[in-house]
Amino acid sequence: MEGVSAVPVPQPRARTADSASGAAPDSAGSRRSLAAGLLLGAAGATVVLLASGQTWAEGDAATGGGALPLSVDGQAVTGVPAALAVVGLAALVAVFAVRGAGRRIVAALLALSGLGATLSAWAGGSDSTALDEEAARTTGDAAATIHAIGHTAWPYVTAAGGLLILLAGLLALRYGSRWPAMSGKYERDGTPRPGKAPRSAPDPDRPEELWKALDRGEDPTREA
Repeated sequence: MEGVSAVPVPQPRARTADSASGAAPDSAGSRRSLAAGLLLGAAGATVVLLASGQTWAEGDAATGGGALPLSVDGQAVTGVPAALAVVGLAALVAVFAVRGAGRRIVAALLALSGLGATLSAWAGGSDSTALDEEAARTTGDAAATIHAIGHTAWPYVTAAGGLLILLAGLLALRYGSRWPAMSGKYERDGTPRPGKAPRSAPDPDRPEELWKALDRGEDPTREA
């Protein structure tokens, strides 16, 4: 027994905290970014659409009988934010229908929709062109002037909604590759569907089966 040496038995590697829970934080982070992206995109589009319908500017048009109060909403000032909000909603849904490079393209479109909505709403906050057009239409005088022009805070609320859409797009660009895609379990896979089992011939001793066969247009006297 003197020539026998002790062979060290390999011990199992101790799992580090990172390897034991490496997938969990990533999965949890993906879920958080997904929830945040959906919430920001949907909330931003809702804010833009609602705020675009509110009064953005108001003033008085000078007429022969005095001053005529006028007001215009965001859609009259610029329809760009509302249109881009609809595009952003469509892109938010499409993010989950595509993968890979297509998802990055759609995420970029989502971000650009938010940026465009923000910039156009901000620019419309001090625009009085729509008021001038409303005064000309109402008074029938193309040279009608507007006095006491005032702008509300709704254009800037609209711009804030656009920023939310922009943030949703940036989240999709950063974390969208980890987000799940629409399930393909309902897609047909080309495997042939099992055919229906052939019907057995009706039992001649059971009249109800003969009548059912006749109702189906079958010949109960034919052999199966």
